[in-house]
Amino acid sequence: MIKSIDKSHSKTDLVDLINTINVPIIFSHNHNKKDIQDLLVNLFKEEKDLTFEPNVYKISTIKDLQIYISNPNPKKILSVKEKGNVMRICREISKFCKHKYIVEKTNYTSLQELHDDMRWIVMYGDLPSVRRTCKLMNKNVQRVQEWIPIISPQVRKLLEEKDKSKKICPYGLQKSYGSFMLKFD
Repeated sequence: MIKSIDKSHSKTDLVDLINTINVPIIFSHNHNKKDIQDLLVNLFKEEKDLTFEPNVYKISTIKDLQIYISNPNPKKILSVKEKGNVMRICREISKFCKHKYIVEKTNYTSLQELHDDMRWIVMYGDLPSVRRTCKLMNKNVQRVQEWIPIISPQVRKLLEEKDKSKKICPYGLQKSYGSFMLKFD
């Protein structure tokens, strides 16, 4: 039985999923979200036995794809209110870091309260503010532990591609090897 596609998956998410795992669906960018969902449902109705190459979504069969899109989008786990709370905590912890790691200059009453908040926001490593806050907290010489944000495979892939593109051509310069002669008049 085919479950419906969860509404938390946006058109962009579905297009990215289809392109990443090479789902045999032909669509144009003129299609809307409903059209793409209908194409996926039609693929499920055909009951083809498709397998996919290893990918960041960890989807290997058509059944895995059905399960993935019938569940809520893992990238959109925060509501607007929760995201606001995470951002507020990030600002407060950044303030702690900018004021030379002195708790009294923040709204926190103890270091333990700050660490509790850090443990909570580390789960949302897909947000750039959380990654920045973790980096600032790791610079603390008196840190109790290393703060490593939990980043989804999709965001990790994007960050790796971004780092790779920065290393290829930094600041628009190109490296050339060989012997060169410079003449000055």
